[in-house]
Amino acid sequence: MDEILVGKYIVKRDRYYTKDHEWALIKGNKAWIGISDYAQGELGDIVYVDLPQVGTPCESGDTIANVESVKSVSPIYAPLSGTIIEVNETLSDEPQLINESPYEDGWIAVIEMSDPMEVEDLMPAEDYAQLLVEIIKEEKGESVKLNFIEEEERIEESLEALPEEELGYEENK
Repeated sequence: MDEILVGKYIVKRDRYYTKDHEWALIKGNKAWIGISDYAQGELGDIVYVDLPQVGTPCESGDTIANVESVKSVSPIYAPLSGTIIEVNETLSDEPQLINESPYEDGWIAVIEMSDPMEVEDLMPAEDYAQLLVEIIKEEKGESVKLNFIEEEERIEESLEALPEEELGYEENK
């Protein structure tokens, strides 16, 4: 999975985003919904998630969940219209998963889309990353660059960071 690094924040390239920092991972007519790495970072430590009910219909822009952090309570908006068909029950006991893994384990709900064409109203990862550059510059006064990272690069970097004895071989000097 390719990623874009915006300063210290990760933007996954396989998802679509809203200006309110929700993401949608589309698979067929289903969309996994969560909040971006930037959103979880701004919220701080998440202590509670008010999950939606399975079977609840929603329109794009409706509040489908609330995330409570040590700083505030923030609504999570449906990026697409449809019906909630699954929720991440694990978040009831482990809300910090949104902080630890916002794109993988920290997903909030799955929506069965009623209008798949609405995906066109969402931002592709590159556009969202550019929005983050502007937000960070405006709100924090920091200039950040976009770094496009391919999965192979991340693996090579992590291998380079390991001590030689953990690699299972020693380089001949």
